[in-house]
Amino acid sequence: MGVNKVILLGRLGKDPEVRYTSQQFPICNFSLATSERRKDQSGEWKDATEWHNIVVLGKSGENCQKYIKKGSEVYIEGKIQTRKWQDKEGKDRYTTEILAGTVQFLGGKGASSGSYQESGSGESYGGSVLDSLPSADQLAASADSVSFDDDDIPF
Repeated sequence: MGVNKVILLGRLGKDPEVRYTSQQFPICNFSLATSERRKDQSGEWKDATEWHNIVVLGKSGENCQKYIKKGSEVYIEGKIQTRKWQDKEGKDRYTTEILAGTVQFLGGKGASSGSYQESGSGESYGGSVLDSLPSADQLAASADSVSFDDDDIPF
């Protein structure tokens, strides 16, 4: 028994591309950059960027193409998979990629405001629904006017 779980938080390096199988099943691909700061041998801080190939299947993949683009910040949960394929010369090649089970759109560059979560097994809503929701600042401002009795607290 083993565990194959990946959690990534990063920005898209290119716009998502959707291809369809012969049975019209959508497969979305995009690259994701993750960065971290490291000290080099001289003690200087350097940014190290790692690039990941992301694959999102089904309706979730179509929603990625619809709602995010290059520069968008996303949170990904999934698993690592390696595919074997043959190039034009017939040589075996291998590609390691992340098969995403959950994609959460975090906003930022090129994304709609708010947060949008897309999961392989759930209902999803577009940016227009999120835009109509109050922001955290608006909720905090109205919290002063909320009143309740101790009997309303369930514990």
